[in-house]
Amino acid sequence: MYTLGKFSPEKKTNILLALFIGALVAANLIGLKIADFTIFEASVGILAFPVTFLITDIIEEVHGKKKAQEFVFLGAITLVFILILTALAVVLPYAERSLFKEEYDEIFGTTIRIIIASITAFILSQSHDVWAFNFWKQRTKGKYLWLRNNLSTMISSFFDTTIFMFIAFYGISNKFTVSYVFSLIIPYWLVKILFALGDTPLCYLGVKWLKK
Repeated sequence: MYTLGKFSPEKKTNILLALFIGALVAANLIGLKIADFTIFEASVGILAFPVTFLITDIIEEVHGKKKAQEFVFLGAITLVFILILTALAVVLPYAERSLFKEEYDEIFGTTIRIIIASITAFILSQSHDVWAFNFWKQRTKGKYLWLRNNLSTMISSFFDTTIFMFIAFYGISNKFTVSYVFSLIIPYWLVKILFALGDTPLCYLGVKWLKK
């Protein structure tokens, strides 16, 4: 029986790809819920998205920029596919025996806008993350993984949060003005920074596991 440590580099990379895609899908499925984390309130999607930045950093450190870009491309295809299926599911007419029709339309109708925001934010922020990680890797001559991991993720997370919030929520009511959206962005971004700092040991462990 195989253990994770005995997997080939190719299988390990595929495991990370599965986790990467899974985190993207999960974030879009569960993201509508706002949870009370005691010291702050945020979408539960915030639990999944930091995983995507962590994985692309691990992949780029071991396999290089091109492979990390491939992960981003595959993630974008997945999100577009989910968007198409969700849109079709919403517009198809209901059968008489269908249950929870209004609730279904309300949840998945909103999800379409969320997914569009997610796709746009994902492509732009992850592309920046891959570029920034490579930029700092060249400047540090392959040293200081912790620095590259955090600098690339912190700035990319700001792009991700800002783009997503404006596309998903700006103008949905009179309350959601530019200033109000930014009041939502800053706390989310600060929480993501804490996640980035906290996942640095996981980045080192992931790189070591993938190289082994």
